Amino acid sequence: TAFLHGDLEEEIYMEQLEGFKVDGKENFVCKLKKSLYGLKQAPRQWYKKFEYVMGEQGYKKISSDHCVFVKKICDNDFIILLLYVDDM
Repeated sequence: TAFLHGDLEEEIYMEQLEGFKVDGKENFVCKLKKSLYGLKQAPRQWYKKFEYVMGEQGYKKISSDHCVFVKKICDNDFIILLLYVDDM
């Protein structure tokens, strides 16, 4: 479920699913509003959403590794967040 509900930047259409086809409109397609698990774009969209939320929380992505986010709490105190996703 990690890849569900990501916002899409491009228009993606899919065939109607079996059991959800509307009589008389079998040749119509559905326009996706959110990312679905299994889309090639799903991991990228999930990461973009994660990156946005971390930025809203005050975390900064380090330039040498896009999976490391740092937030300064006080003068010498930091939170370091390492992101690892196993989508296998």
